Amino acid sequence: MTDTAASEALDSAIAVIGMSGRFPGAPDLDAYWHNLLGGTTSISDFTEEELLADGADPDEIRGRDYVPAKGVLAGADRFEAALFGFNRTEAAALDPQHRLLLQTAWSALEDAGHDPLGAPRRTGVYVGGGVTEHMLAAQTDPRLAAQIGALQVRILTDREFLAPWISYRLGLDGPSLTVQTACSTSLTAIHLACQALLLGDCDTALAGGVAVDTVHRRGYVHYQGGIFSADGRCRPFDEASGGTVPGNGVGVVVLRRLADALADGDPVRAVIRGSAVTNDGAARVGFTAPGVDQQTAAIVEAWTTAGLDPADAQYLEAHGTATELGDRIEATAATAAFKGALGTGSIGLGSVKANIGHLDAAAGVAGVIKTVLMLEHAVIAPTAGAGRPHPGLGLDDSPFHVVTEAEPWPEPEYGRRRAGVSSVGIGGTNVHVVLEEAPVRPAESGSPGPEVLLLSAHTEDALKALAGRLATALRAPGAPSLADTAHTLRFGRTPLAVRAYVAAADREEAATGLAELAAGRTVPVPAAADDLRAIGEAWLRDERLPWPRRGRRVSLPTYPFGGESYGQLRLPTGSARGPQSQGPDSQGPDSQGLESPGPDSPAPEAGAAGLDASVRALLAETLGLDGAGDLGMTYFAAGGDSLAAVHLVGCLRDDFGIDVPLTLFLEELTLDELARRIVEAREGDDALDALLSEFEGA
Repeated sequence: MTDTAASEALDSAIAVIGMSGRFPGAPDLDAYWHNLLGGTTSISDFTEEELLADGADPDEIRGRDYVPAKGVLAGADRFEAALFGFNRTEAAALDPQHRLLLQTAWSALEDAGHDPLGAPRRTGVYVGGGVTEHMLAAQTDPRLAAQIGALQVRILTDREFLAPWISYRLGLDGPSLTVQTACSTSLTAIHLACQALLLGDCDTALAGGVAVDTVHRRGYVHYQGGIFSADGRCRPFDEASGGTVPGNGVGVVVLRRLADALADGDPVRAVIRGSAVTNDGAARVGFTAPGVDQQTAAIVEAWTTAGLDPADAQYLEAHGTATELGDRIEATAATAAFKGALGTGSIGLGSVKANIGHLDAAAGVAGVIKTVLMLEHAVIAPTAGAGRPHPGLGLDDSPFHVVTEAEPWPEPEYGRRRAGVSSVGIGGTNVHVVLEEAPVRPAESGSPGPEVLLLSAHTEDALKALAGRLATALRAPGAPSLADTAHTLRFGRTPLAVRAYVAAADREEAATGLAELAAGRTVPVPAAADDLRAIGEAWLRDERLPWPRRGRRVSLPTYPFGGESYGQLRLPTGSARGPQSQGPDSQGPDSQGLESPGPDSPAPEAGAAGLDASVRALLAETLGLDGAGDLGMTYFAAGGDSLAAVHLVGCLRDDFGIDVPLTLFLEELTLDELARRIVEAREGDDALDALLSEFEGA
C-alpha cells in the first residue's frame, strides 16, 4: 500500500502519550535508554554469600546446575504506601507486583502531563502480571488470614486484582481488565487497550505489565534441553545462544486515539498504527512450543490493519528468547512475513532480553518502550553482547540483520520511521504491534516570560529529589519551554502536602533555583516578580487561584518514588515455588507487620481496662498503626476499608464476644472513640445479661 493510502488509515492510529518503566539496571527510562544505547547487559551475577544472605536454599545453590544470575529489579520491595492510601499492615500484605504497578501507573500518567488523581474520564486499565512467591506464601498462611481476613489476603495478593487496584486508587472509571497470556501478557494488554480505544470503550488507557516473582536475589537451575541458559546470559539469534535468563521489571504506557491526543495537546511520543493477536492452536509440536504460521499471521494482520506493508519496517523488536526452537521458529515466521522488504538485511533485528533477561509478563512492554525510545532518538540500539548470527536460522538470506552496535535511524525516502514489536506466550498467543515515529509537534507558541514552578511531594526528601531532577531536565538539550514546564507542573501533577515554588524569568534561572531547592537552601524570589510570589505563597497555603492555560503538556521528570521497605512473604524452604523454587521460612524480617497471634494466642486481658487495651491493640494491628498517637485519626483516615471492617466485626465477635454493627465503622469517629464505643457495647451486653439473670432468678 502506498504511503498516501496509508494516511487514510490514520483514524485508527493510537498515540503513546506517556510511559514509565523500571527494569534491571534502570530505575527510570533515562537510565534504560543509556543502557540500551551502550549495549549494556544488566543481568546480575550473585556470590554464594549474597544468595545465602537473601535466604536461598544452601543445598540448591551449591548444586552443579545452579546458575547464580538474574535480571534484578533494585528496590522492588519499597513502596510509598501512604500516598496510595494503604496502612502499614495492608502495605506489607500487598504483593510487590501490585505496589510497583501502582507507582508505575502514577508515573506514566505524569509523563503524559496528566494529574494521576485527575486523569481524563473513561480511562481504562489493561495490565497483567506473573505468579509471585509472596502471593503463594500469603494465600497459604493461616496466620495472615486470621489477622486481616482470607478475602482481604486474596484481594491484596492475587494478580487478578492488578488492574482493579489501579482503577480504584487512581479513580479511573473506564474498563479495568487483568490480562493473562503468559510471556505475551503485556503486549496483549496493549493490543486490547488499542481495540478498546477504537471501539469507544474508553478514551484513555493504561496498558502494560509487571513481573516480580521475588524481590530477593535468586538464580535458577539449568536443565539440559530446558529454556534457561547454562551460563546466565541471553543471546538472541546468536551462534552462542543457549537459552534465556529470568528477569524482573514493570512497564506502563498511556494511550489515546491520535486525533484526540493531537487536539488536546498531549505529548505524543510515538504512534501505534496497528496490532494483532493470534494463537497457534494445535499447529505446534507441544503446548509450550511456538508455531510458525500463526506468528506470521499476527505480523501480516497487524501491518494490514495499519494500512501498511511489513516491507515498510526498518526494525523488528523480536521476542528473542535465545532458545534453539524459539529463535528458529520466530526467524522463520518473521522472514515469511517481511519477505517483501527492500533487500537482504535491510531490517534491523534485536531483542531487549539480551540486556535485561526475560521479563515474562512484562517482556512485551519492555520491548515497546525500547522501540519508542529508539524512534524518539532516531537511533537503533544494539542487541547486548551480539556476535555472529546463528547459522541455523538462515538470517544471512533474510530481510534482517542483527544490530550489533548503535546505528543512526535515518528518515526513510518514503514514509516514516516504523518498527514492529513481537511477543510470543507459552500457550500459543502471538502478538505484534506496529509502531511509527510521532508526528512533528508544532513549535511552542507564545512569548517567553517569567513563570512560577509549583512543586509538591509526599515528603521533604522527595521534594528535594524532584527539584533536582527538574533542574537537570531544564538544562538538557531540547528542554521544554519554561511556560510549558509551569503549565505541566500546575495541571499535570497531584497537589501533595509538602510544597515549594520557584519563580524565574528563563530556564537557566529556573534550573538554578531548583538546584538550590534540591540542596535544601532557600530560593529567593526576584523583586520584580511580586505577582508570581503571590501565586507561590497561595500555593503553599493550599489556596486555589485562577491560572491561565497558556502552555501545553510536556514530558517532565516524574515523582521520585522511594518509600520504606515492606519486604515480601516467603515460602518455607523446600516448598514448590515455580521454576526457581526458592525461599526461606516466612518467619523472617520480610514479614513486616504480618505476624498474627494465631489460634494459641493468649486470651484478651480481663477487666474493663484490659478489654479496652485489647480492642485498641486489635485496631492498631489490623490498621498497621505505629502508636497511640495514631488513634486520633478516623478509621478511614487510618487506611481502613469495608473489608477490614468486616474482619474486625468478626474478630470482635469471635475473640471478645462483642457484637457491633458494621455501620459503627462508617461513622466519623476517631479510633480512640471507636474503641470506647466498642468496649461500651460489651459492657452494655454484660449489664443486660445480669439484668436478665436477676429477672430469671426472681
